[in-house]
Amino acid sequence: MGLVFNIVLAVFAATGSFLFGYDSGVMTIVIQSPNFLSFFNTHPETPIIGAINATFSGGAVFGSLMGGFTMDSLGRRKTVMLGAFINLIGATLQCSAQNLAMILVGRILAGWAVGILSMSVPIYQSECAHPSKRGLIVGITQQMIGVGFIVSTWVGYGSSKVPDTSSFSWRFPLAFQVVPCLIIICGILFFPESPRYLVEVDRADEGLKVLRRLHFNGSNEDDIQAQYHEIKTTIEAEKAITAPGWLIMFKVKTWRTRLMHATLIQVFTQMTGINVIGYYSTILYKNLGIENDRALLVTGIYNVVGPICNLIFISFFLDRVGRKRPLIFGTIGISIALICEAAIGSQVTNATGSRKDGLSAAGVFFLFCVSCIFSVSFGPISWVYASEIMPLSIRGRGSAFATGIGNWLVGTVWSQVSPIGLGDITYRFYFIFVAFNLFVTLPTIWFVFKETKQLTLEEIDLLFGERALGTLPDDLGGKEGHVEHMEESAQPKV
Repeated sequence: MGLVFNIVLAVFAATGSFLFGYDSGVMTIVIQSPNFLSFFNTHPETPIIGAINATFSGGAVFGSLMGGFTMDSLGRRKTVMLGAFINLIGATLQCSAQNLAMILVGRILAGWAVGILSMSVPIYQSECAHPSKRGLIVGITQQMIGVGFIVSTWVGYGSSKVPDTSSFSWRFPLAFQVVPCLIIICGILFFPESPRYLVEVDRADEGLKVLRRLHFNGSNEDDIQAQYHEIKTTIEAEKAITAPGWLIMFKVKTWRTRLMHATLIQVFTQMTGINVIGYYSTILYKNLGIENDRALLVTGIYNVVGPICNLIFISFFLDRVGRKRPLIFGTIGISIALICEAAIGSQVTNATGSRKDGLSAAGVFFLFCVSCIFSVSFGPISWVYASEIMPLSIRGRGSAFATGIGNWLVGTVWSQVSPIGLGDITYRFYFIFVAFNLFVTLPTIWFVFKETKQLTLEEIDLLFGERALGTLPDDLGGKEGHVEHMEESAQPKV
């Protein structure tokens, strides 16, 4: 079955990423519903709206950290199913909300679930992917996030056509989250566990069968055996040590370095400003003079453009051009687009008549440029890079920390302050992201990040100088003594 089955598995697992995109995008539509705003006695630029989005991101922080435990104890597959189940509860509370408290609790649970899914789905995909196609396989995560945004927009757009007195305009978009939750819960049992996790929990024979099912093309049995030997050798070596707790990630130099890389790529992704645009596009469009149905329509088109660019990029370019070059291009390109957007925003504020309409179109164009550039750089690569550089010993905990802190905690801050900033300082708000991109993100990627394309997860250990295959690093515990050698010899017998 090989690549076809691998892609099917990646797409199905990425239903969890679809939930990420849908849950993130649905509030953009909901907060435009007159009935919703009236029902909760608020308007789009109040701290209440910021709190609704921030509780989602805040819940995701803790969900990501929880995933660090469940990934190691329950496995990759069951962690994905757990996230879908929690999201099901959150969706039910949101769509049936009778007061603000129910909305907030529902958003916290939805965020908690998406936090679990956002860190577990890329790891599951990465551990199942062939090195030559890992960019494509894990890039499907970002693709499905984009599809989730698209569906949320058009579901919301259709629901908005009811009378203002009807709560259907916001209850149905929130209720629609139930559909992907049920798909994951019912379907995940038909897909295999990650072969690396199976080997780690002493189910090596089953792991080999899964590896063959994922990668065998009819004539590459030797390659399958080589991959299996590499995985088994590395895991046996890592079992020669114990690494309890979370602090060990910060005490071991090579692990700390890799954790820093994974966390920074998530921080840099948030600092492109892409989620601020996604969450608060209605405020941005209002600042450009675009409101009501016209704003909904532009939002719908905006959400389609990114996934199209992402699909082309992950299908034909990501595994060829690598990780660093697109990130450098993305940093510079997004910064230029935001500078142009700010310049246009400064003129639109004071413009009138036909000139305002022309500048509004230009403003929309540069927001679309940000989406397109993001979709061929940080969008897919943030998930690919963060998932592939973690060593197996700390893969669950490390990915949980990187996603929870780097992505969701930073996102929580922007979710809370952005509606206020966009309302008070309008176009000047963009310069925060521009300055960070040019003076922090760009030099860090250029001088610090490493290229990982076409390498196996085990070979990436070598890239970071951690060990040769099957050979443990020297004295992982250091002076702290948090890691104890369980064997006299670091070289396992194979």
